[in-house]
Amino acid sequence: MKYLHSSELLTIPEGVSVSIKSRVVTVTGPRGKLVKDLKHLAVSYVPKGANQISIELHHGVRKSIAALRTVRTLIENLITGVTRGYKYKMRYVYAHFPINVNIESVEGTPVVEVRNFLGEKIVRRVTLLPGVEVETSANVKDEIVLSGNSLENVSQSAADIQQICRVRNKDIRKFLDGIYVSERGNIVESDA
Repeated sequence: MKYLHSSELLTIPEGVSVSIKSRVVTVTGPRGKLVKDLKHLAVSYVPKGANQISIELHHGVRKSIAALRTVRTLIENLITGVTRGYKYKMRYVYAHFPINVNIESVEGTPVVEVRNFLGEKIVRRVTLLPGVEVETSANVKDEIVLSGNSLENVSQSAADIQQICRVRNKDIRKFLDGIYVSERGNIVESDA
């Protein structure tokens, strides 16, 4: 069944500007600028007043209509990134061999090095994605904090760190060692 017209309404907060050209969305806010290419989704963007955008689709089937809300959510994530930012906290979990994590910078790009994981001699390295900053937590032992404006880059960097410490060829119910995401949030906490 085809639906003649479907739309989602996106409200833009004050202090944020959203420009869309050829389905490439550019969001500028107080924390910086983010760009997202949405050319693969065949939707149209219609400005509705000063601070609203209507995301519309004509003659869409069920799957393409489901993409409307996805587009709205992606743009909302960009808006949240340039206004409040994203912060992921990761904790080290180990039973016997203490995990050592070093944070280095190679040509301006942060690199996380994991040593002594399960007592192994191999050094695991993860190069973080652009715009992601990492630091050791000042008041909590065995914790690192990833922060940045792009939700995709921060969460993917956290996932890369978690996956490099996957236990292989052992019973994962017994060997629970690793580095896991313990908390997700925003850099600038909202008042609400």
